[in-house]
Amino acid sequence: MDVENYRFVDGLWMHKFIEESILRTAFSYQPRADDLFVVTYPKSGTTWIQYLVLSILNRGEPPKSRVEFSLASPFIELMGAEAAEKMPRPGILKTHLPFHRAPYSDQSKYIYVARNPCDVCVSFYYHMKGFTPKTVKEVSFARFHELFVSDKLAWGPYFDHLHSWYSQRDRPNVLFFTYEQARKDSAQWTLNIADFLGKKYGDLLREDPALFRKVLDLCSIENMRRVFDGSTRGVVRDLLNLPSEKALKSLDVYRDKPIIVETHESDGFIRKGAVGDWKTHFTIDQIEKTKAWILKNTQGSDVMKLWSDIDLP
Repeated sequence: MDVENYRFVDGLWMHKFIEESILRTAFSYQPRADDLFVVTYPKSGTTWIQYLVLSILNRGEPPKSRVEFSLASPFIELMGAEAAEKMPRPGILKTHLPFHRAPYSDQSKYIYVARNPCDVCVSFYYHMKGFTPKTVKEVSFARFHELFVSDKLAWGPYFDHLHSWYSQRDRPNVLFFTYEQARKDSAQWTLNIADFLGKKYGDLLREDPALFRKVLDLCSIENMRRVFDGSTRGVVRDLLNLPSEKALKSLDVYRDKPIIVETHESDGFIRKGAVGDWKTHFTIDQIEKTKAWILKNTQGSDVMKLWSDIDLP
């Protein structure tokens, strides 16, 4: 966990694992009218919402494997514009890009999920630990927290990202909500998402209680852990081994990259999904640093009211 693993790509601070040439195709991708984007800052419930949306779109028959999921919901910064163009439809595109760098069109739809910064910090730590080679000895949470509140992690500063999409929340083609809201009332937010996708999807869930229950059960943390075992690096390796008719030529650039390295262990791609896990990690000093960081980055904004009903520093 060191800044040496990062660099700027056209002004965006990014981990070196993301290939520059592919990232630039994400920047320049021209959205289609039938494109639906799931947008988050990393570790904000992205995979859960992707899987939920795919379960709704496919009437309770979501992808059965990580590779199938990746093709049906490409991570555009990792897989590039080619994956978006070849995506089976209806499908969805995943991005962590801030608004000013994201492919945007008034004709496309965007679901933005915001998660409180303290839990993001903890979840992001465990995720990035699994990207850190064992040759790096300093992988403590304390070190990661320092990087987080210093705005030195991939996809840029947390609050820059949040503010950029919060300011767009009233657009008719943007559905903005928090991870905590969706966890508190998954049934209602599943309906809200279905209605946003199109009236027919919301109507179908209301008219078919068995299907509605199936969708909710499919998107439980327990089921998703079974589907999403392995790592992002492992998925890239699997995508590189796809048969020629399904292969993405843009991913060939990863063949010459050291994507198969021995890294520190993580808690898996799907971890706890809990609200308030930060309380078991933050020291008193880290709480004070976090409070100062939040205050500095939210002056003149009401964005922290998103989490007025939970206990944050």
